[in-house]
Amino acid sequence: MKIIRQELATVCCFLLLIVLLFLKDSLSPERLGNNQSVVVLLAVFFIMLWCAFNVVRHAESLAVILGEPYGTLILTLSVILIEVALISSVMLTGADSPTLARDTMFSVVMIILNGLVGISLLLGGWRHKMQSYNVQGANVYLSVLIPLAVLGLVMPSYTDSTLGGTLSPLLAIFLGVAATVLYGVFLAIQTTTHSDIFQPPENKRKQVTSTENHEHNLIVKTLSYHIIMLIAAILVIVFLSKKLAVYIDHVIALTHAPVELGGFLIAAIILTPEGLSAVNSALANKLQRSVNICLGSALATIGLTIPAVLCVSWITALPVELGLAPLESMLLALTLVVSVVTFVSRRTNIMQGIVHLTLFAAYIVLIFDSV
Repeated sequence: MKIIRQELATVCCFLLLIVLLFLKDSLSPERLGNNQSVVVLLAVFFIMLWCAFNVVRHAESLAVILGEPYGTLILTLSVILIEVALISSVMLTGADSPTLARDTMFSVVMIILNGLVGISLLLGGWRHKMQSYNVQGANVYLSVLIPLAVLGLVMPSYTDSTLGGTLSPLLAIFLGVAATVLYGVFLAIQTTTHSDIFQPPENKRKQVTSTENHEHNLIVKTLSYHIIMLIAAILVIVFLSKKLAVYIDHVIALTHAPVELGGFLIAAIILTPEGLSAVNSALANKLQRSVNICLGSALATIGLTIPAVLCVSWITALPVELGLAPLESMLLALTLVVSVVTFVSRRTNIMQGIVHLTLFAAYIVLIFDSV
């Protein structure tokens, strides 16, 4: 009974999934009507959000057991696997959504590099004035993220071999291999050869290590327990995300909201675990962990999602459009330039957080301006 109480959010998510699966026809938006569909949408949304806290808790427990950078890497890969599994499952059902992967990746990158980075730097700077991190690690993240983002999300709109943001077979193979190789080499550097540059600066490392367990008030159990519970929470969020998308599409059509809002809401749920962990780390004056989470998640989004969706596209013969529109490409380029400026210094402050949040606000405004 104690375990059930601790994992109540995950249990409730599984029960909700079972109900939605068995009562699929009765709970369809067309059968429920408009008001009831909104109620179901809110219920599924908040229960999934509740379960996201379990993902954070188990990932942070694994971080305590394994240490950095493995703990942060587990959290990052867990959340990105949710994204990849969700996009792949929608594509495999035969849904006509060639821009799904592009829209989701763009939403995730905007939320992370502008929203999460902005909030983390703002709140961390508000409480601690100036915060420090290992700038070498941030440079490695950005040196891989920038070319992958441009090659994967901008280049397809400017190629001559195909039209509409799609890729020719040759370019698709090149991009999939390049993303896989670059991310694989990055993981080797992060976990083996240069793991020290992804850890806090030398003068703060001992302080962070000695206080980590106490600050989070975690109940750390065995390695296998946290791995199993983490996987369970991730899987149920993946399956429920697909159900949630049906109600989001219905409500968007009902309210005449912009279509991009659906991808934004799904991306927001997917990123909740990382967002909570990144902000909490910044507030606890552990900016290095916050930087690792934010930049690592943005990089994993591009490095893992692109090869996955290209493989699914090749297997199913479904078209995939990766190229962004000119306005979105401009906002992505501006975000990457500002990120380079932000992480060129070893110390951060409130001003940098406000700049990133301004770009995030511009992204939100552009979503509604397209209506």
